[in-house]
Amino acid sequence: MQNAMFSGVFAALTSEHRMAVISNNLANVNTSGYKADKLAFKDTMQHFAHDFIREPLENLRSKPLFPESRLRSRVRLAVAETDFSQGSMNYTGNSLDFAISGEGFFRIQTPNGAFLSRNGSFCQNADGMLMTKQGWPVLGEGGPITVPEGTRNIHVNSEGAVFADGAEIGRLELVSVGDLTALEKVGGNLYRLREGSTAAEIDPRQTGTMVNQGYLEAANVDAVTEMVNMIEVHRSFEAHQKMMQSSDAVDRELNSKVGRAR
Repeated sequence: MQNAMFSGVFAALTSEHRMAVISNNLANVNTSGYKADKLAFKDTMQHFAHDFIREPLENLRSKPLFPESRLRSRVRLAVAETDFSQGSMNYTGNSLDFAISGEGFFRIQTPNGAFLSRNGSFCQNADGMLMTKQGWPVLGEGGPITVPEGTRNIHVNSEGAVFADGAEIGRLELVSVGDLTALEKVGGNLYRLREGSTAAEIDPRQTGTMVNQGYLEAANVDAVTEMVNMIEVHRSFEAHQKMMQSSDAVDRELNSKVGRAR
């Protein structure tokens, strides 16, 4: 099998992976607080032993002892990371909608443990506890925040302090980490520290992070850019298919002619 077939297969597989990431970004273009994933690929050149040999020549007419150097290209994933850049602020007017301006996350308690999220679209359950739309408690600095029954006005200031009819009842727990690349997605628009990470949690309010009541942070996905990327990947995949088909045709022709009587 020719090297072109291997290069085409590796390139097609990486293009397929990139298409899956782009599709996921587009599917979440209207998800509050969603952060886009970014990928980059590179060619990895495979060296042969004789590629490193620099033989001396007696004169310009001397014939080289070793064959010419050859390199085979293998496409590899170079960068896979989440873009944590700020999304735009969308005004909703809902007193239980919150958007974080700057770095930081809300801490959410799920059945599988506490995770981080930028989605501030909250609600209350029958007991007045502040919840996500999935029914998970939103944690304050002292635990879940419960709004007293009969409260008419809920106000949250820029530092995350929650007031019910003017009386402070809790404070949203805002969390950030020293190295955002240490975070990984776990589904449901949630994040956690990677296993084995030594990144420390910090209070984002110390760096100017603010909570905006009545707003939701939009996804930082540029739909037009992602559509252009999707077309580019589709065209690249077609080129890789043609590369493999051409390599297969050459192999077939070679096999049909080898050993033929003349």
